[in-house]
Amino acid sequence: MRHFLAMLMVAFLAITATPILAQQNQTLNYDQWEQTAEKVEALSVDPQASDAALDQARDTIVEWRDRLQQGQNVNADRIATLRNQIEALGPAPAEGESEDADVASRRKELNEQLSTAQAPRLAATEAASRANSIISQIDEVIRQRQALALARQTPSPLLPTSWAAAVSDGFKLLEGVASEVSVQGATAETFAEARSRLPIAGAYLLAAILLLTLGRRWIINLPSRLSARASSYSRAVMAFVVSLGQIAVPMIGVNLAIRAIQATGLPGPWTTPFLDALPVAAVILFGGIWLARAMFPREAIAYTSLQMGEAARISAARMVTTLATLMSIHHILSRAVLPLSGLYEQGEAQVGRVPVQFSEAAAGVWHIVMVVLAGLAMVKLGNTLRRLTRDSVTQDLSYRHWIVAWAGELTRIVPIIALIAMAAGYINLGNLLVWPWLLSLGLVALLILLQDFIADVFNMLQRGAEGARDGLAPLLIGFALVILSVPLFLVIWGASTEELGEYWVRFRTGISLGGITLSPGAILTFLVVFAIGYGVTRTVQGAFRTSILPKTKLDPGGQNALVSGLGYVGVFLAAVLAITSAGIDLSSLAIVAGALSVGIGFGLQNIVSNFVSGIILLIERPVSVGDWISAGGQQGIVKRISVRSTQVETFDKTEVIVPNSDLISQPVTNWTRHNKVGRIIVPVGVAYGTDTRKVERILREIIEDQPMVAIDPPPSVLFRGLGADSLDFEIRAILADVGAGLGVTSDVLHEVVRRFEEEGIEVPFAQRDIWLRNPEALTGAEKPVREAPSGPQKHDPALIFDQDSDAAGLPDGGDGDR
Repeated sequence: MRHFLAMLMVAFLAITATPILAQQNQTLNYDQWEQTAEKVEALSVDPQASDAALDQARDTIVEWRDRLQQGQNVNADRIATLRNQIEALGPAPAEGESEDADVASRRKELNEQLSTAQAPRLAATEAASRANSIISQIDEVIRQRQALALARQTPSPLLPTSWAAAVSDGFKLLEGVASEVSVQGATAETFAEARSRLPIAGAYLLAAILLLTLGRRWIINLPSRLSARASSYSRAVMAFVVSLGQIAVPMIGVNLAIRAIQATGLPGPWTTPFLDALPVAAVILFGGIWLARAMFPREAIAYTSLQMGEAARISAARMVTTLATLMSIHHILSRAVLPLSGLYEQGEAQVGRVPVQFSEAAAGVWHIVMVVLAGLAMVKLGNTLRRLTRDSVTQDLSYRHWIVAWAGELTRIVPIIALIAMAAGYINLGNLLVWPWLLSLGLVALLILLQDFIADVFNMLQRGAEGARDGLAPLLIGFALVILSVPLFLVIWGASTEELGEYWVRFRTGISLGGITLSPGAILTFLVVFAIGYGVTRTVQGAFRTSILPKTKLDPGGQNALVSGLGYVGVFLAAVLAITSAGIDLSSLAIVAGALSVGIGFGLQNIVSNFVSGIILLIERPVSVGDWISAGGQQGIVKRISVRSTQVETFDKTEVIVPNSDLISQPVTNWTRHNKVGRIIVPVGVAYGTDTRKVERILREIIEDQPMVAIDPPPSVLFRGLGADSLDFEIRAILADVGAGLGVTSDVLHEVVRRFEEEGIEVPFAQRDIWLRNPEALTGAEKPVREAPSGPQKHDPALIFDQDSDAAGLPDGGDGDR
């Protein structure tokens, strides 16, 4: 905790010290700046200027720009104070108006002081703008030169003269290396010095051999041995971490071998360039082999990153290993022997290279040979990868499979285009297509492996919980890795560190959108302040919901409304505070906001209506959480009220989302708004001839015996009418909790049936007489069918047959419906 507080203190001091340093560094020699700027501008338009001179001049301007940007912050406190003083005087008088002489004099004095204080900042801003223009001009010149170098045409490597030059220069290289390796021309002093270093060189060499043989074999087999002992949720993480030793251990061995050779003192100008290029080549070789084994394993330890068959994985792994070997060889040759024509100046071509200088024709032959070999492996690898989505047994493929399949399609095309360009003499263009593309494929594979590793880490931390690998956090971190890899892709395809630095400066400065300048610092400040405000709001809501409001006399609906209101107010204040802290001026968006309000009024009127209705519901509270309501043909208990809709849980335990505007503009029955008291009505019918007073007494006794029935007002039994089949009574009672109405009704009816049986009271049921006319139609006997009389009929217009109820075998009943 102390270390954390110390880090916060250091960060606070750094932040607070920045304005102070800016105030101290306000003296800039603008005469010196003008001289430097004029020299660099003249150099940038000079076609004879070297790339090294341009790079040095650019670095000088970048240093000046940093100082000028600091100068833009001078007198910040003084300027803020003066502006506040001017605002305190009130608005300036309009044209033709006047103000008090003392106020006018004071306003004039403050404006003069403000102009004086702003002068250094304006000068620094103007100079910084000029520096940005000079840097952009130099970058444009460098890019044009690179484009010309890539488009430079050399003798075709298919010409016989080119092959003769390649063979001749190759023999010169072999003779030089052989003479140095065979120690021809070495003196006795050289051998004596070498013998004195043999013990150290031998120790280095022995350690290198052990690491490159036994150590490499041991580290390759280590992941499978350790994973067998690890738990199922930590196996993948352990295997990935240990597998990185397949790069580290051989690299240590290679560096020890180089140390052993250099310790003898025998390497000279012919072999030293190869030794200097060997470490990076080893990284390419062993890194490629590791990628091949990780992406396309013969036997997966936990799972495979891509859904591929075993034969496809083996083929892809072999091709990746082959390409890694060719890339490492190409790196050694291009750094020690074969520079790309036109991309290196004559003065720098001999730096770190063998004494023999290959001609452009000879270099083109060796380059095209390497590209041909790499192209064969690329075509085979591309054929394997492009079938990734076609040969899949499942259609549930992640996005990575489609990306890899698309990359496989391009992997087949790139070498063909490169070979055509190189055959025409565009050697630089062909190399630019092949080798950066292979590095890009390797970076894509590395991103896939890192995303799987992050998911495995979360799975391990959650001890194999379901859905741990597919959670939101691993997805967001993987997406962040993709974003952070963009500069690496730019470097692979030729972007310089200076260009990346310039992109970062422009990104850090921010972009202007509608008069608002958005920078990473402003965005980060907005997010941090809003997150803090949001967290404070949720904390206050939780305190009110669990600790404060339960001790008040507010009902649950009022408590929910108050907590919701606190949330909306808190989020609004957090947003306003975050915008203010980030320095975002929204005044320039007033016109845009006015136009958007019109669009909102027409296009989003339903949403706005629901929003306003939600505010009304929270303020007036005609419906509260916990109420039993009936709206839109649905009945249920209100569970949650938001600004757009209300969540109602029906008695079938289903959730119904009701728009707030429906609760405001349409009739809503609230059974439990102010209290739970409610009335039930239970209809009861008895047969004709029953003593009605007796029935009334029995029903009253039954309802008064119910514990949920209120005494005041007392229940009542009403004789409602003479029905067609029964004498109709109603039991009306007030319940303390209307939610128990169905249960009380059921208990009352059970008791009514029991008491009526004891008292011999009959509950009638409707009886129907059926008259059959033309009964022979039912038996199929032939009998003239009597036509139905025309005109209005006395009976129901249903099908009627002439036969009494006895013939139909039905009991006689009363005057029921016929």
